[in-house]
Amino acid sequence: MKVVCKNENDTKRLAKEISNVVKPGDVICLDGDLGAGKTTFTKYLCGYLGVKGYVNSPSYSIVNEYDGNVKINHFDVYRIFSIEELYEIGYEEYFNNKSLCIVEWAEKIEELIPEKSIWMNISLGRNYNERVIDIKGLDDKLTFEGVEK
Repeated sequence: MKVVCKNENDTKRLAKEISNVVKPGDVICLDGDLGAGKTTFTKYLCGYLGVKGYVNSPSYSIVNEYDGNVKINHFDVYRIFSIEELYEIGYEEYFNNKSLCIVEWAEKIEELIPEKSIWMNISLGRNYNERVIDIKGLDDKLTFEGVEK
């Protein structure tokens, strides 16, 4: 399913709706070009999931952990050059039924991603703040009120 977010408010509404259906054990895979909005979407989603404080991209640390209504493990694997790097940090412990995982640049580690994950590819739209988001894995759970499909 493709969703067009015409502005940042649409992106916030989408994050809010997704926050209502995700649960511990889910893995949200975010892909898209640099500057497409993966971290921005993650910030909104974490906020709606009760995270207090600053949410930023874990570009150098690979994973940030947040406590909100659920435990959130936020990965950025842009700087990963080998799957072995994730084994070294014990990624398997993060992918569990007690926490929600958000993985930016997930296509780089696709072979490690659980089969029933949520995939979101974010691309730039026609206008400055517009984003086109191709979502797989949530089609039957979202209504996207106020967001163009």
